[in-house]
Amino acid sequence: MGDALEFSDIYQEVKGSWNDGRLRFSKQHVVFKNIKTGKVDSIPAAELSQARWRRVCLGQGVKLTTSTGHSYRYDGFREGDFEKIAEFFRAHYKVELLEKDLCVKGWNWGAANFSGPLLSFEVGDTPAFEIPLASVSQCATGKNEVTLEFHQNDEAEVSLMEVRFYVPPRDATATDEEPEPVEVFRDNVLSKADVIQATGDALCVFRELQCLTPRGRYDIRIYPSFLHLHGKTFDYKIPYTTVLRLFLLPHKDQRQIFFVVSLDPPIKQGQTRYHFLILIFSKEEVLSLSLNMTEEEVEKRYEGKLSKNMSGPLYEMVSRVMKALVNRKITVPGNFLGHSGTQCITCSFKASSGLLYPLERAFIYVHKPPVHLRFEEVSCVNFARGTTTTRSFDFEIKTKQGNQFTFSSIEREEYGKLFDFVTAKKLSIKNRGFKEKKGTKRKDDMMEDSDEDRHDAYLERMKAEGKIREEANDSDDYEGESDESFNPGEEEDDIEEEYDSKASASDSSVEGGVSDRETKKRAARKAKVLKERKPREKKQKDGNAPKRPMSAYFLWLNASREAIKSERPGMSVTEVSRRAGEMWRELGKEQKELSPPCFCLFSLSVCSCLSVCQEWDVKAEEAKKAYEVAMREYRESGKGTSAPSKGERKKKGWTRDEKKRRTSGEGKEGERERTTGNDSFKSREFVSSDESSSDRGEAKRKRKGSDKEEDGSSTPPSSESGSDWMEQ
Repeated sequence: MGDALEFSDIYQEVKGSWNDGRLRFSKQHVVFKNIKTGKVDSIPAAELSQARWRRVCLGQGVKLTTSTGHSYRYDGFREGDFEKIAEFFRAHYKVELLEKDLCVKGWNWGAANFSGPLLSFEVGDTPAFEIPLASVSQCATGKNEVTLEFHQNDEAEVSLMEVRFYVPPRDATATDEEPEPVEVFRDNVLSKADVIQATGDALCVFRELQCLTPRGRYDIRIYPSFLHLHGKTFDYKIPYTTVLRLFLLPHKDQRQIFFVVSLDPPIKQGQTRYHFLILIFSKEEVLSLSLNMTEEEVEKRYEGKLSKNMSGPLYEMVSRVMKALVNRKITVPGNFLGHSGTQCITCSFKASSGLLYPLERAFIYVHKPPVHLRFEEVSCVNFARGTTTTRSFDFEIKTKQGNQFTFSSIEREEYGKLFDFVTAKKLSIKNRGFKEKKGTKRKDDMMEDSDEDRHDAYLERMKAEGKIREEANDSDDYEGESDESFNPGEEEDDIEEEYDSKASASDSSVEGGVSDRETKKRAARKAKVLKERKPREKKQKDGNAPKRPMSAYFLWLNASREAIKSERPGMSVTEVSRRAGEMWRELGKEQKELSPPCFCLFSLSVCSCLSVCQEWDVKAEEAKKAYEVAMREYRESGKGTSAPSKGERKKKGWTRDEKKRRTSGEGKEGERERTTGNDSFKSREFVSSDESSSDRGEAKRKRKGSDKEEDGSSTPPSSESGSDWMEQ
C-alpha cells in the first residue's frame, strides 16, 4: 500500500451544504481542498480518535472524530473503497474503521446525548441525526421546550432554521435543589455552541477606521473568537473561522494601503452579501496600542506573535493583530512591476475604475466589486484591443467554470509587462498564435499605431470591388449602344452637330484656359456615365407552347418509378427520389457516360448505329429534336414569338446587342437613322422647321407599319456589322 490515498469528487458537509473537493489521506494529515474556494482543511493524524463508515445520500460516507471533539463528514465514496480505507487507517492511524448506519425508523422520540461539541439524537442505540453545536447561533427555552437556532449558509439551497425539543419535566420525587431538565439541556448546548456574545472587554479597539466594503467608518473591536464592526447604522460580527485569506496591497499613489479580508461565508446586510472586508489606511498614520491582557497571558496565548505594548503605522498594527488571532498568512504583491514602477495596474471592471494586482498565485481586483481569481481556476486569458481607441487594451480572464472577467481601459504601455508575467506563470493565452507569428517585433507592437496610421485592409478591398463594378458597368454601356467601336472624337462631333456648334474642343479649351489634363478628365467622366437601367419585366409563360423535353435521368425515373415503389410499399415521394438517385449513381460508368448519337448528313433521324449510343441518352436526344421541330412549327404558325430559341441564338450568332435593339423601339429607329449613310445626325427630339406636322405624322405611320411587318416575320433583322447568321 502506498503512503497516501487520494479521492476526487468527495463532498464535505458544512452547515447543511455539500462542498465539492478532493480528499487525501497521508501518514501525517487528512487534507480536504475545496475546489470552489481553494480553502484547505487539515486534520493531524495524531488527533484522530474515531472513524465510522456509513451509508448516506451520496453513496458511502466517512465520519471522523478528533480527540478535541470535532467531527468531520465526507461523502461520495464507493462500496469498494471500504477495504482500502480500513486497511490504511489500521496501518497508519491505528484506528479501526467501523460500519454503523443511521436509524431510519422515522421515530421522533428518543434520547439526547451530548458528546463534546456534538448533539446526537438516538432511537434505541442507533443515532437518528446529529447536530454540530458549533452550528447553533442561539438557544431559547420555554416551560418544557428548548429551541435551537442555526447559522445560515448562503450556499445551501434549503436551510434548517430551527429545531425544537420537548424535554419532559423532572419527576415528582425530585427535590427542589435539582435543576430543571430544560435548563440542563440549554446549558449543555450553550457550553459548546457558537453563540457570538460580546461578553467581557475587548482585547483592543481601533477607532474610526475607513472601510470601503461595506462602505463607512467603523470601530473595530477585537475579541478572542470574533471581530466586531460597530458603525453608525450597522453592526457586523465576523467569527475568525470564516476568514479565508488576508491581503496587504499598496495603493498606486504610494501614500495609501489596502487591507483586504476574504470571508466565507460572507457577511450579510439584507439581500447584500459582502465576501470581502476592505480597509484603507494612510501610511502616515501612527498608533500606540496596548492589549487588555497581562504580559504572561499574551506570551502564553500568542507565543511571541504579539506583545502587550506595540507602536507603529496603523496598518501594521491592524494586520499584525489580525494575523495572530486568525492564524492566517498575509499575502502581499510579488515581483510584478508595471510600467509606472508600481505593483498594480489601473483598469476598469463593470464600469468602475480600480486596481488589478498580479500576485504570485492569483489576481485580485479592488475595490468595487472586489474579485479574487486563483491561477488554478483560470482556464485561459486573452489580450483584446480596446473597443473605442488603440491607446488601451482589455485583459480577459476565463475560468474553468465558464465565467469571464474583463478588465478594460488598461494603458498600452502595460501590455509588455503583463504579457511577460502571464507567460512566466504558464497561463494559457488565447491569442498566443498572433504573438508568436510576430516574435521579431516588440511586445507592444500591437498597440503601437493609432487608428489613423494603420493600413485599413477592409477599405482597400471595398475600393477594389467598386473599381471592378465600375469597369463592368462601363463595358455594359459600350455593348448596349451599337456594334461600332466607341470613339470619343466622333461622339464630340455628333454633339457639335446636334447643337450646331462649330467650335472645336481644342479651341474651346485654349480660349477658356482649360488644360489638356482637365479635358482628359472630362472625357473620362463622360465615358463613365452610367446608363439608366429599366426594370426587367417578368416574361409571360405561353401555356399553348410545346413542353420542354425531359432529361435522360427523368425519362429513366418515369420508367422505373413503379419498380422502385414495389421494393418497399408505402414509400414517400422524398424516399422514392432518394432511392432513385442512389440507383442512378450505382449504374455503371459505361451506362451513364454521355455518348452523343450519330446523325446522318442529310437527315435529322438517328442512324442505325444505335449499338454505340446509350438507351436513355438517345431517347432524351430524340425528345429534344422533336421539341425543337414542334417549337419551330409553333412559331411559324404565328402563335408564338418570332424570336429564335436559345440554342438557335448560339448557333446563328445572336448577340446581346441585337436582342436589345430588337426589344427596344429606340434601337430600331436609331438603326434606321444610322444606316441611311447621311453624315448629318438628327436625334429623335430634333424637329426641322421645314417639316410640317402632317409630314411627320405620315412618316410616323410608315415607320409603325414597317415595325409590324418586321414583328410578323420569323427571322430577325440583320445588324450593321454584317452578321450573316441567315446565310448559315
